[in-house]
Amino acid sequence: MKGYDLNTVLLMLLVLSVAGCGSLIHYKVQQGDSLYSIGWRYGKDPKQIAEWNNLKAPYVIHEGQMLRIAPPPDQANPATIEAVRSREATATVATSQRSTGSPTPQKSPPTSIGMGPIVWGWPAEGALISTFSAKKLGRNGIDIGGKMGAPVRAAARGKVVYSGNGLSSYGNLLIIKHNESFLSAYAHNDRLLVEEGELVKQGQKIASMGATGSERVMLHFEIRYNGKPVDPQRYLPKR
Repeated sequence: MKGYDLNTVLLMLLVLSVAGCGSLIHYKVQQGDSLYSIGWRYGKDPKQIAEWNNLKAPYVIHEGQMLRIAPPPDQANPATIEAVRSREATATVATSQRSTGSPTPQKSPPTSIGMGPIVWGWPAEGALISTFSAKKLGRNGIDIGGKMGAPVRAAARGKVVYSGNGLSSYGNLLIIKHNESFLSAYAHNDRLLVEEGELVKQGQKIASMGATGSERVMLHFEIRYNGKPVDPQRYLPKR
């Protein structure tokens, strides 16, 4: 492993260990699944899952289909590792720029394909009862308290790519795609008011607040960048 840094070595070991564990490599598609809900369940970028399974847009999948949800073992070759290192270097530069006072994603958001820049807004009114934590289990987003039936609104313009209750811990769930990198999710709703494939505007009412899959009435809200959870409060305007 000489010549690779620790992160790269760990990545290689992870790929090899997953390759030896069949239960972690493949997923059997269930009724109501979409590529986006599967990616959300396992913290994977839907584009990567599509690539691993040679799927083309609009990523049609079928009940009973077996999907690879981990990189093939041959992706641990040196060329792939160099590509990963390049992406990591790019991410490091971006982090450095933010730390030195360059515009944050909230001030200078990426451009949505065919939909203009992302303009984020709060998805619901109410008290913030839980915040994001990258180190604590179950803290992939924020929780907003409220009353049963209160409006849940699209945090930004986009396309609904999942509307259902196939992820039991999320209850009635909506996932909206904002561009090729950003998704947002709205969980524990009482009623879902939009369907998959529907285009929504920022601030549009998309659901009513509820307690499905939770012990109290609230909205669980997440933002994911390339499949990975990020702190929504970095993007939402200050209250």
